[in-house]
Amino acid sequence: METIDIKNLNIEKASEMLRDGKITSVSLVEACLKNITERNGELNAILEVFSDALDEAKKADEMIARGEGDKLTGIPMVFKDNIFITGKKVSGGSKILENYTASYDAFVIEKLKKSGAVFIGRANMDEFAMGSSNETSAYGPVKNPLDITRVPGGSSGGSVASVAAGFCLGALGTDTGGSIRQPASFCGLVGMKPTYGGVSRRGTIAMSSSLDQIGPITKTVEDAKIIFDIISGQDKMDATSIKLPDTPTEISLAGIKIGIPRDWLKEGIDADVMENFNASVEKLKNLGYEIVDIDLPYAKYSLAVYYILMPAEVSTNLSRLDGIRYGNRVEGENIFDTYKKSRSAGFGMETRRRIILGSYVLSHGYYDAYYNKAWKVRHAIEKEFEDIFKKVDFVLTPTTPSVAFKFGAKKDPLQMYLSDIFTVPANIAGIPSLSVPSGFSAEGLPYGVQFMAPLCADEKLFAISLELEENI
Repeated sequence: METIDIKNLNIEKASEMLRDGKITSVSLVEACLKNITERNGELNAILEVFSDALDEAKKADEMIARGEGDKLTGIPMVFKDNIFITGKKVSGGSKILENYTASYDAFVIEKLKKSGAVFIGRANMDEFAMGSSNETSAYGPVKNPLDITRVPGGSSGGSVASVAAGFCLGALGTDTGGSIRQPASFCGLVGMKPTYGGVSRRGTIAMSSSLDQIGPITKTVEDAKIIFDIISGQDKMDATSIKLPDTPTEISLAGIKIGIPRDWLKEGIDADVMENFNASVEKLKNLGYEIVDIDLPYAKYSLAVYYILMPAEVSTNLSRLDGIRYGNRVEGENIFDTYKKSRSAGFGMETRRRIILGSYVLSHGYYDAYYNKAWKVRHAIEKEFEDIFKKVDFVLTPTTPSVAFKFGAKKDPLQMYLSDIFTVPANIAGIPSLSVPSGFSAEGLPYGVQFMAPLCADEKLFAISLELEENI
């Protein structure tokens, strides 16, 4: 058997080696567990290592020996702590669900179990996916494996850090406003947000139901596609689920036009990030793609729309966590006092902030002034992207306005929220988006650029992203 270097091994290569008998799933999992033992105490990326991981790896090896399975059979994976796996704890990164055990499998877990993927553990995350730095988790912050003085990004920081640190070969996260793509960029990985509904949300703790999407986190674009092709598909038990078009045998990129929203990129971006972005644009131009300057006047309001609609949905989704129906209970003098004490003890500061803001915008007298107006602007943004994709095939922006920042650097919530300025529009419009690593700063910190594609053009998004990845 060959020596396994998890950090420099990807899913595609590992799958090939498993089929050729050069390695086993058991040896893969053992290498991951060794890395977890050595570094997780420092990084805090994994909340729980599953005790049955090696048993599942043995079953995967048996599948492979029988000639069964697919490219994910025997591949060790980690899952964000808001995705249900039967019999496993799922806390959403919060104290209020600290001891909650999932009673059924999420749709994506059902799919991955059939594939024979091996589940290593559950990853730390910002509480209920609310955060851009993984500093809001009730179980402590996750650290960036490339520089432990810096954040890994959020809210899927634990999933991303796990892949970057060699704790697994691939991971799942959820993306509500950039929570897969932003941390992937901060840690030098590929992160993808599918078309809304392309991957079922059933079995995921909802943060903002009209924005949330499950997606893959990997080292390469091809690896992300391997996971996406397994977990996508229509789910009859999810009313928001859709059937994506069948994958064409061959995707042509001839005559492709890539739109650059220059006016949108003038403010709030670090100079080195912009320099890297321009270099990526030049590479695409040299590959023969037509670069077109475009105008997206409504997209710049995406962040404002997001921080009205998202908290409103948060306040509704988390209302069930009251110590009575769900969640840890703190007894009070009466039922109202029990609600108050349970939620005060169970929720962190950022979660409380968003519940209060959401309740406010939904309240009588402010519903029309804020919530309804935000929905009207959202529809305008959706229409804007629909129209722009009649003129260009993709939209390209930096993934984030800065590289990974130091812990505590963004104590002002507004400054933290601005970290998602380029990623939020894809969630507002429901379109697919993928972040690709695009180089490193002088300090060795990763840059990333993101493509956005039309609704249901997920496979074409992989094709253009692969082209850039191969030429960075």
